[in-house]
Amino acid sequence: MNQSTPRCGEQHPYTLEDLGWTEEHDAAFSKYTGPYVPGRVACRQKTVWDILIGGGSVTAGISGALRRLGRFPVVGDFVVLLHQPEAGTSMIVDILPQKTCFTRGTPGREGADQVIAANIDTVFIVTAAGRDLNARRIERYLAIAHASGARPVIVINKSDLAEDPATLADELASASPGIPVIPISAVSGEGIDRLDPYLSPGTTVALIGSSGVGKSTLINRLMDRPVQDTSHTRDYDDKGRHTTTVRQLFVLASGALMIDNPGLREVGIGTASAGIADTFPDILELAEGCRFSDCRHEREPGCAVQAAVANGILPAARLESFQRLMRELEFEREKAEIGLVQLEKKRWKAIGKIQRDIGKTKGR
Repeated sequence: MNQSTPRCGEQHPYTLEDLGWTEEHDAAFSKYTGPYVPGRVACRQKTVWDILIGGGSVTAGISGALRRLGRFPVVGDFVVLLHQPEAGTSMIVDILPQKTCFTRGTPGREGADQVIAANIDTVFIVTAAGRDLNARRIERYLAIAHASGARPVIVINKSDLAEDPATLADELASASPGIPVIPISAVSGEGIDRLDPYLSPGTTVALIGSSGVGKSTLINRLMDRPVQDTSHTRDYDDKGRHTTTVRQLFVLASGALMIDNPGLREVGIGTASAGIADTFPDILELAEGCRFSDCRHEREPGCAVQAAVANGILPAARLESFQRLMRELEFEREKAEIGLVQLEKKRWKAIGKIQRDIGKTKGR
């Protein structure tokens, strides 16, 4: 089945089950009767969304109620549509519960996380042989991937350009305990079959990584035909321009679903505390031997983690990365708390205005 995401109104052979629909979705949708149909968000185009439904696709806006609540669907969401084909209209009226939610931190005083995609089973963290290969950046990606609830897999693209791809994989594996590391070449197809265990029908994979690492080329390879534009990287820094500008869901030849994301310029850790723990299990295990339970692994006496660094058991760079991310996480939490306070102040300010308006009306 060599199909891409169809244009609005095109027919396609997919059933809801092909799109990842489960019994849990059935239960959540059961309260809707009449002119309502379920669908899955394939793409957002400014103020409208492309939705895949059983046997076709539609373009829809969202209801005023969802807009007022600030609930906007993301790629991968399962939604409820008020579908009126005789009138030629469809509207998103609800978003079904998300199994997983992939977010990243965003700049700004309120510290709100940006939702990237939803209902993902696996995250392919795509890097490339060359200057992009950076264990510290991979640790950041791993933290937000773990926090999403999806399982991460590290994919080293352009491995054919490396003198020893196995050595590159070993280097990243040492910085990513327990995480699969798979060298491939999306251009030649080398190693692509090693991705097969994660691409079973109905499962959803999201691609994340920097610009120029070959995410779009990998999509084209897995689709068996070009569906995404690609561009060459610059020779002087191995970076590419953003050929992918919107998030989009594709149905692959294998029957798996894949979400392509624009290259991430910044990888904010957001408030992904659970992701930090899963990303550094080696440090947390060592920390059990520290004298103090609240040890920060800096200059405290009896620190088992610092002792492991001194004895060559733990790389100093890995501890420094852990400490940097923990400081960033603490900062992001403070931002989030400040943001909540500001939102509460805005809410009460609005309530006060309404009360004053009511008082003026009564005084007339």
